[in-house]
Amino acid sequence: MEYTIRQLADLSGVSVRALRWYDRLGLLCPGRRDNGYRVYGGEEVDRLQQILFYRALGVELAQIKTILDDPSFRPLAALRGHLLALEEEKERIQRLIDSVRKTIRTQERDEIMSDKEKFEAFKRQIIEENEKTYGEEARVKYGDKEVDGMYARIQGVTQEQYAQWERLGEEILERLSAAVDAGADPAGEAGAEIARLHHRWLNATGNSYDAQRHRGVAELYVQDERFTAYYDRERPGCARFLRDAVMAWIK
Repeated sequence: MEYTIRQLADLSGVSVRALRWYDRLGLLCPGRRDNGYRVYGGEEVDRLQQILFYRALGVELAQIKTILDDPSFRPLAALRGHLLALEEEKERIQRLIDSVRKTIRTQERDEIMSDKEKFEAFKRQIIEENEKTYGEEARVKYGDKEVDGMYARIQGVTQEQYAQWERLGEEILERLSAAVDAGADPAGEAGAEIARLHHRWLNATGNSYDAQRHRGVAELYVQDERFTAYYDRERPGCARFLRDAVMAWIK
């Protein structure tokens, strides 16, 4: 049976964007093209299954390609290895389940959570929501090491750091709205101040953004409609102003 890229995405749960990225990497190429459209057959479906097994185990895309392209690769042996790793993961998850159950029993006895415990739970929620919304895309683009490192930095954020991060974020939004309303030049002093604030905001939670990474984040604000909608929710044009201000300030 053959599938279009959309059909394969629906079948596998992998986004169309990720499948296109796999094609660009040479990790999963369509079996053939029909009038420019990607068409995937049974061999590609089997390869995608192997890719997903390895992804579930946290293997980087480049390493997966090396493994699957190795002439000595044997699918059955790989499946046995997947099964062993998944059984070990199952045991780890069961230990987590037991820990959560214990925590629930403790809370059911009306024991009060400390502010620190509440904040830790809040950070876990942020990480889970980010992984659900952007996780797959970010891991495809930046790799597991970068994404997991970001989550580790979030886990290490103190309540004081988070409060400062929120204040800076609110100030950036206020200044952006005022600058756009006033028709300010992103390359002017108002734009430079916003860009400096934005750089402080990016680094407030323990990250380290150099000029290249700062530029890349700013570009996302106009390339990704989700980020554009966030910055433009009260005043259209703020996302583009911020991107242009960062570009000018970095130069």
